[in-house]
Amino acid sequence: MGRNKDKEKTGAFQLKTPKGTKDWSGIDMVIRNNIFKSITTVFERHGADAFDTPVFELSEILNEKYGEDSKLIYNLQDQGGELCSLRYDLTVPFARWLAENSSIQNIKRYHIGKVYRRDQPAITKGRMREFYQCDIDIAGSYGPMIPDAEIIRIVCEVFQSLGWGEKSYTIKVNHRGILDGIFEICGVPQEKIRTISSAVDKLDKLDWDEVKKEMVEEKGLEEVIADRIWEFVQRKGGIEILDTLTANEELKSNQNMARGVADMGLLFKYLRCFRVLDKVEFNLSLARGLDYYTGLIYEVVTEGSSLATATGQKLQRIAKKEKGNDWDEDRSDDPSVGVGSIAAGGRYDNLVGMFSKKGQIPCVGISFGVDRIFSIIKAKRLADKNSSTLRSNELDVFVMAFGGSGFTGMLEERMETAANLWDAGIKADFDPKVKSKFQAQFKSAESKGIPFAVILGEDEQKQGKVKIKELGLPKDDPEKDGVMVNTTDLVEEIRLRLQKKAETDAMISSMNGLDT
Repeated sequence: MGRNKDKEKTGAFQLKTPKGTKDWSGIDMVIRNNIFKSITTVFERHGADAFDTPVFELSEILNEKYGEDSKLIYNLQDQGGELCSLRYDLTVPFARWLAENSSIQNIKRYHIGKVYRRDQPAITKGRMREFYQCDIDIAGSYGPMIPDAEIIRIVCEVFQSLGWGEKSYTIKVNHRGILDGIFEICGVPQEKIRTISSAVDKLDKLDWDEVKKEMVEEKGLEEVIADRIWEFVQRKGGIEILDTLTANEELKSNQNMARGVADMGLLFKYLRCFRVLDKVEFNLSLARGLDYYTGLIYEVVTEGSSLATATGQKLQRIAKKEKGNDWDEDRSDDPSVGVGSIAAGGRYDNLVGMFSKKGQIPCVGISFGVDRIFSIIKAKRLADKNSSTLRSNELDVFVMAFGGSGFTGMLEERMETAANLWDAGIKADFDPKVKSKFQAQFKSAESKGIPFAVILGEDEQKQGKVKIKELGLPKDDPEKDGVMVNTTDLVEEIRLRLQKKAETDAMISSMNGLDT
């Protein structure tokens, strides 16, 4: 306390963001906003309504919903008799809202907002303590597995809209019923199922020996039971996994397993209808650590999500010894840390009922980790020398002026021209100086990546003329020096050129593929 008072007196404080957070500006904002636009477009294409909730909730709403991850929740000080916590995800607040508004029994909603977790940060890999999630959920009673299949179709559309090739990501799917059935048949005590499930979920980061050690030494599971679990959870593939499960008489007799197998059979049939069956991997080790999942679970991973190779796992073991328990240290440069999953979710049919006795509302949804997606896109752009230049703004026109001896700057004329463009819905700007050097105006336009300049001249103004110049044209282009048009035709001429440029850019993108 005394140390803080000394800092206040001397003004000697450190200007920085808190650990696990960052400021956003420039090109980073452009990339992130493009991600938001792509995801939102897909959500709205599927008829989802926009939605929002407070960034903090009553602590009792969030408690006991996240299993072992509950320790990562940020709790706030007592505020007028209410104990509150920053939201950990967007799913539990949505379930609370459904319980609070019991007249709403069916809804498809999307929610883009910040969430907070006291996780160990690795900022350049998108592992933050404050980060954005983009969620879409379908709540209500519908045909079994139909909404679940649509969510997976939405995942494929989102990454297609981001320009990601089919081989650049994998959608891993599993079912809590199948996983619980495996645990029950293998002999896991009922009270240990969730905690053993959490250990299995680490198989994408650690090798089996590490996970088995946690099960046996930390969680008290018999070694023979752990070995039997491994016989099942190492399996992954496609629809043929279902055949393996249904061929096992012991598995078929388990109720949870029978429920899970029936659901997955329907899911695969519907995914074939949606033409995305080939995009999923049936992975029996996928567990998802959150306690509220009841059925289908899935997560999307990419090349940098985890270090599943023997080399990667060795790096993780070394890092654990070297780093110790400094949970606050940023591990962006740690080769043992991957990006993690870039989207994840599942079915949670009982969560709404935890808040209300008025009945359950079945729900299924997915959350996209925007900051992790951002980190992958940015890293690829930095590595690709041929990637297109990103603009830090969406301006289409820069209004400038030039003149000879006695030139006044034509400020009022520039302002009037900008106002005409704004009235027409055209994105425009000008140098807010009374008299600006011509080269300085050009430099400003080029530094912002603005495609067109409108150039005013004193003599041309008297003739009712103005010049339009497309910036960045090659020297041999016939319009390199610009085109003179009537002042009265300026807006229409700009619109025509913007349309032509957009068509050309779209054609180039379709030929070369989108840069990501």
